[in-house]
Amino acid sequence: HSLSESHFSPLPQELYLCAVQELSQFPELVEDVLKLHSSEEDKEIRKKQVRPLFRHFRRIDACLQPREAFRGSDEIFCRVYTPDHSYVTIRSRLSCRVGEILALVREKLQYSEDQPTQPGNLLLVAVTSAGEKAAFRPSDEAVFTTLGVNTHLFACEPSELESLLPLPEEIHWSPGDSKLHDMSAEEVATQLVVFDWELFSCVHEVEFVCYVFHGEQARWRPLNLELVLQRCSEVQHWVATEILQCQSLPKRVQLLRKFIKIAALCKQQQDLLSFLAVVLGLDNPAVSRLRLTWEGLPGKFRKQFQQFESIADPSRNHKSYRDLMGSLRPPLIPFTPLLLKDLTFLHESCKSFHGELVNFEKMVSIPLDAEPSPSHLQTKAYVRQLQVIDNQNLLFEMSCKLEPKDM
Repeated sequence: HSLSESHFSPLPQELYLCAVQELSQFPELVEDVLKLHSSEEDKEIRKKQVRPLFRHFRRIDACLQPREAFRGSDEIFCRVYTPDHSYVTIRSRLSCRVGEILALVREKLQYSEDQPTQPGNLLLVAVTSAGEKAAFRPSDEAVFTTLGVNTHLFACEPSELESLLPLPEEIHWSPGDSKLHDMSAEEVATQLVVFDWELFSCVHEVEFVCYVFHGEQARWRPLNLELVLQRCSEVQHWVATEILQCQSLPKRVQLLRKFIKIAALCKQQQDLLSFLAVVLGLDNPAVSRLRLTWEGLPGKFRKQFQQFESIADPSRNHKSYRDLMGSLRPPLIPFTPLLLKDLTFLHESCKSFHGELVNFEKMVSIPLDAEPSPSHLQTKAYVRQLQVIDNQNLLFEMSCKLEPKDM
């Protein structure tokens, strides 16, 4: 594919293409290449923006705003928790080093009434909902977008590392009826597709190059690409969460039907990211073991889901998915994890890199108009701030309570 050239009229297109081809050897060119996409006016506006970190602040007014591409120089608000689950809110550049983040946290804690003693030598730690911990090095950069769906940042002294626990809301769950029951499959699917287009259109082609060629060693992280990958995981866990929180068997069957219909609509609108994420969510072992729920599904829905499963089948190098991709005409949203797998294989299987082999066609967003009714805004907010459980052990526990093993 060739790169879209419509955005580069102010500067020679040859300069841009040459710079992209040299990224494999000179990653320090990344920021310069990205600047070709921004006018001076855009950069001045961006300097004044301070945005809450994706997903970690769930304000409805913020989530309803169209997504914009993140740059390393953008400033964000982020919560950093302490071992007692209190937190400080810091304002930081997205590309900030861990050492700088800890300096900001230490400064906040020094003026906190809840902190009677001076904070000592601090570590920055990512804690997942399952209690897994990963400590960052002071030199690590841009760690914010590497966090999992329900992973939070903690600052603690080395002696407190082993005692860190996930936030209480990440461990406990409460059964109840989903808001999804009151929403149409068409409206939910449309909002999924719109949001996916916003997220995917924020990804610059350079991010794919950096992800494949430099990985974690890159000086510059593929921030927006990482957020797309997080969204894929989030949608999968959302599907499982909604079904497993539903205590009523008839309502669970209704949700199962609705999710299959949502998957079909996403596929129809060529959003293969959410399509496969929903299918994989329904294939979660904690969901697929619900024999009574699946037996209540009408035959036509079972048959349709079997067809979807065949598309998600990884056998013969994902042949079914590739056949589907070959039958579609752009614009479409690919299943990004598989796209990255292919690009990585292409890179690693070639002895030398030729710039022209890794050119990507800029995805063009499809504007989908909808009437701004209250129900529309409610669905839009719901889709953009999904509440999910990503702890597989907890999902299994919920599943076994719904349908015990001896049933």
